[in-house]
Amino acid sequence: MSPEHGGTRTFVNPLTPPGVYAPQEDTELLIGALSDEPVPPDADVLDVGTGSGALALEAARRGTRVTAVDVSWRAACAARLNALMAGVPVRVRRGNLFDPVRGESFDLILTNPPYVPAPGGERPPRGAARAWDAGGDGRLVLDRICREAPALLRPGGVLLLVQSALSSPELTLGHLREAGMKAAVTRRRHIAFGPVLRAREHWLREQGLLPPAENAENKEELVVVRAELPV
Repeated sequence: MSPEHGGTRTFVNPLTPPGVYAPQEDTELLIGALSDEPVPPDADVLDVGTGSGALALEAARRGTRVTAVDVSWRAACAARLNALMAGVPVRVRRGNLFDPVRGESFDLILTNPPYVPAPGGERPPRGAARAWDAGGDGRLVLDRICREAPALLRPGGVLLLVQSALSSPELTLGHLREAGMKAAVTRRRHIAFGPVLRAREHWLREQGLLPPAENAENKEELVVVRAELPV
């Protein structure tokens, strides 16, 4: 997940209490990828790091059986409330990534994980920053998803993941392909820096994650990775 960017959204925002990640452009980009996916109404869908439940609600409106997971109690409660208000069934579980659904399998996994590189990345993020800070290279959670998601997919199942170009989409593609999946970037969008990236701009340039200031556009590229497990 990326911190606030602002901008126009085409989906209905669910309620987001303080401390719960509010849907942003990355959420919208992933919802667009979901709309392209031919998911049958009886499919089992997993939304990992659900936040307020925006992705889970979109999947549930298509008649799928949706499980939403988040490590935050506030997020889990918000997702339950938003599903109730939307009148769609969503099974919500609180836990760390895939831990609450061990032994289960899914036709589709959706995830907008933390992916923003953070200084002092050896320290676990706290509070709201858990929704976006992901270690010094931004891959603290992405690498775990690449390792663990394939085992939860049924043959022909699909993983849809959104991340920043700052956190090496090429590594995501490589790890997923090594796991036997067909993986590619299917959507891209450039957005203006939000407050967190503006505050870290100098550090990101020092790390070589952004080009030198004289070549700067002050924009971040978001990408959707689609990976399919062969039948």
